[in-house]
Amino acid sequence: MKNILGYYLMPHPPLIIPSIGKGEEKKIQNTINACESIGKEISILKPKTIVVITPHATMFSDAIAISNEEKIKGNLIKFRDFETNIELEIDKEFNDELLNLCKSENISAAGVDSNLLRRFNKDYELDHGTMIPMYFVNKYYTDYKIVHITYSILNDIELYKFGMAIQKTAKNLNKNTVIIASGDLSHRLTEDGPYEYSPQGAKFDKELIENLENGNVVNIFNMDKCMIEEAGECGLRSLYILLGAMEGNSIQGELLSYEGPFGVGYGVMKFNQEGENISNLDKLVKIKEESFNKKISNSNPYVKLARESLNYYFKNKRLMIASNDLPREMLEERHGVFVSLKKFGQLRGCIGTIFPTTDCVANEIIRNAIQAAIADPRFLEVTEDELVDIDISVDVLTNPIKAIKEELNPKIYGVIVSKGQNRGLLLPDLEGVDTVEEQLNIACQKGGINPNSDYSIEKFEVIRYKEGENNEI
Repeated sequence: MKNILGYYLMPHPPLIIPSIGKGEEKKIQNTINACESIGKEISILKPKTIVVITPHATMFSDAIAISNEEKIKGNLIKFRDFETNIELEIDKEFNDELLNLCKSENISAAGVDSNLLRRFNKDYELDHGTMIPMYFVNKYYTDYKIVHITYSILNDIELYKFGMAIQKTAKNLNKNTVIIASGDLSHRLTEDGPYEYSPQGAKFDKELIENLENGNVVNIFNMDKCMIEEAGECGLRSLYILLGAMEGNSIQGELLSYEGPFGVGYGVMKFNQEGENISNLDKLVKIKEESFNKKISNSNPYVKLARESLNYYFKNKRLMIASNDLPREMLEERHGVFVSLKKFGQLRGCIGTIFPTTDCVANEIIRNAIQAAIADPRFLEVTEDELVDIDISVDVLTNPIKAIKEELNPKIYGVIVSKGQNRGLLLPDLEGVDTVEEQLNIACQKGGINPNSDYSIEKFEVIRYKEGENNEI
């Protein structure tokens, strides 16, 4: 007998609630009908525990958060809904077993309560990513306890393993359970939507839904990273956990509804298990290793050196020395260099020098790669375990030259603004920086310079090397 009775993907648009939508919700009536059908189905299944995975409660970069007080409640006042309030009892027994499993299996998860969140100036409460799905469940069924989970920016395999731990917890406790992955699909479907449009948005939604319908778990974990980042989704990591909870079975997704009239994709799905003793975990681990090795082997000497310097530092706790077999220009030329580290599309560290501070580009890369990992004040230090999930880029700067505003182009030139001892720099071709005015304002802000004052401008170009791209050198 299976302890997990149902698996669902549900969106969380606040306007789906009539007191918020005020009629606009009728434009996603199919979504409403599909969510209602899930609420009714759960009332028939009568689970004792409902696990909800959300992207919108307090999220930690290094651990999955599990709300761990006796109860949790929330409202939708920030959406000007003064009527909807939900209070739920936490399944502490489930939490304890799940946290113990995570500890024994080295999965980064933590119980959170009011005291912990207060240290981060956050409230212990239900978020709208949880309240919207539970609004439909509570219409038909309330005899359950909740497990309230906020996913983390961990690697996809670890999220999958966390889903497996949920499955094991339900089995160990012999507790009838339902799992809801809360998440919207692409937020960039249309030009008139609330977020910047990308043609990758519709492509992402179509590919993800097809893979879910066909039960192609491996394909979901192998989707193009650039497409995922461009899509601006918030549901994929919830799905990674949900899919992990179905490990050992072949699955088939049943699409109940898909709509996107507001520029955001709302997918409602239920999942059926068709066969047992089918494991995807080993395949996922193998593909991840192959993908990483391919990325490294296809990289150019600039990012290879940055990667090698990080590996060497974590192993030996000191800087490596540039070898003599590097390309001549890396050993003989001197330039400023920026090294950027990204994890799952999110910046994880970036340190650079405007002018060279070492004897050659190679040593500039080595120094700045380590500084990006351990000395960027915006982030916690990178750990050795993270390196497999980090993508590296190296920007080699040309010598800056004086410029006037009319000579700038934020897609081609970076800028340095100076006034007195204050100086601010911004690299070129950054997402969201489309005009000269935006570029100068941000550079001034970084340098502590009044953008309306008189300041000097210099421009420079960069040669950008990305990991996995075998750039000409």
